[in-house]
Amino acid sequence: MKRHGIVLGSLLLCCSALAQQLPTAPQVRLWPDGAPGSERRHGEPEKVADVYISNVHDPSLTVLRADPRHANGAAVVVVPGGGHRMLVFQNEGMVAAKALNRIGVTAFVLKYRLARDGDSGYTIEGDAAADLRRALRWVRANAAQYGVDPQRLGAMGFSAGGELVSLVADHPQPAVMNKRDAVDGMDARPDFQVLVYPGPLGVPATDARNAPPAFLVAGSRDDCCMPPTLALYQQLVAAGVSAELHLYADTGHAFNMGQRGERVSLQHWPDRLADWLADGGWLVPRAGRKPEGVPAP
Repeated sequence: MKRHGIVLGSLLLCCSALAQQLPTAPQVRLWPDGAPGSERRHGEPEKVADVYISNVHDPSLTVLRADPRHANGAAVVVVPGGGHRMLVFQNEGMVAAKALNRIGVTAFVLKYRLARDGDSGYTIEGDAAADLRRALRWVRANAAQYGVDPQRLGAMGFSAGGELVSLVADHPQPAVMNKRDAVDGMDARPDFQVLVYPGPLGVPATDARNAPPAFLVAGSRDDCCMPPTLALYQQLVAAGVSAELHLYADTGHAFNMGQRGERVSLQHWPDRLADWLADGGWLVPRAGRKPEGVPAP
């Protein structure tokens, strides 16, 4: 028991240190001249409080590329939560991205417009979901530049971010009116979805039969988000969609990548995600190039 306590403490310290030492990563605006409907607030500074971000009016992607020695071409747009009031950008964004990097996946962390941030005037189904669709289109349009496969692009959302992933992945894709550029012509549905204690807004799915494969994880005592997670899993399976569900005992909301939980099993849920991605073939380069091995720490 004492040894387990030491191991758990070390894991938590490592996660905490990682969150504080993440390197600066390049950031790209999804609409260089301003997002549709937000032009008047284009260029307005974001607000940063501790590790949380708000006042987002220029949606963007922060790019964290996998080490080229073991990059496999898979990519994921990571969507942090925060109740649509703020973004839990470090623990549900950058830390998740680095975990994906370790298994050869290039990650793009999304900053999206926040519908419940004061009187922003944005909507979840409209503006925030549009930001995620634009992000997926942008990655596909620029896939060659980042060495990723446009047909192995997933979306991973936490809590409110999970709602956005479900809205985009499990519901019909709206037509793009007045296309601005070539990016708007790309497909906006992810090839696979990862829903981490997702909120209830995207449930039930209205296009479950066409939904991509799904990995879902939540805490069994999460009053907010366990019921929709379970309901969506059951709906997807009934529709013939490949789906995997993990519900952790005696666990509530917002355990992030496992660092905000006391259960040893919870620390390893990202490993279960890696297993699922491997089983689904998402980590295998389509061109046949074999990974060159995990780089030394």
